[in-house]
Amino acid sequence: MLTRKQLDLLEFINKRVQRDGVPPSFDEMKEALDLRSKSGIHRLITALEERGYLRRLAHRARAIEIVKLPETLGGDAGLASGGITGVIEGGKPDTPAHTPIEAVHALEVPVMGRIAAGVPIEAISQVSHTVAVPGQMLRNGGDHYALEVRGDSMIEAGINDGDVVVIRETKTATNGDIVVALVQESEATLKRFFHRGNQIALEAANPAYETRMLNHDQVKVQGRLVGLIRTY
Repeated sequence: MLTRKQLDLLEFINKRVQRDGVPPSFDEMKEALDLRSKSGIHRLITALEERGYLRRLAHRARAIEIVKLPETLGGDAGLASGGITGVIEGGKPDTPAHTPIEAVHALEVPVMGRIAAGVPIEAISQVSHTVAVPGQMLRNGGDHYALEVRGDSMIEAGINDGDVVVIRETKTATNGDIVVALVQESEATLKRFFHRGNQIALEAANPAYETRMLNHDQVKVQGRLVGLIRTY
């Protein structure tokens, strides 16, 4: 049996992985569960790990894999193989949580070039090649494209230099979304998006980088993160 807090945390992580393709930060978990410190989150994650619901992935910043879900969250608590990985997959799965990624049909998505996860670089719009993407990342429809990440400003969101991010084209975003933002019509960057009064905040997931505050007319959303592909 899981405690109420353990179940709430597992549900929150599962929803964010399905929505963003990456797990939430510890600060976001703390806020969602209304806890006073991140140590409480660490204890809950450890408890879920000991019970076989979560697995922390070594050598990846904040990477968490959901191994199984209890029946109350739509899973089969008796199944513990082929979990949902918050770093590799995005979008809402077409298949149960225990279906291996190899069973999902792959689709070709154009790679539009490189995107900065750090100091913004010149906007890119040229297709360089294509990449095979699991169909479940694209299940919500719409047009998609991929970008190669350069920089380390999103490392605490599990996005590393050299990763390929899968983006669903959209011109709108809600607070907390990881988006491709076009800054002043010339620079493209990958950041978390927030409305802050009459300005837009583009927030890094690395304390070494400052949040950029910009006027609404200086930022155009070009798409929202739905998944991430990593090679070794």
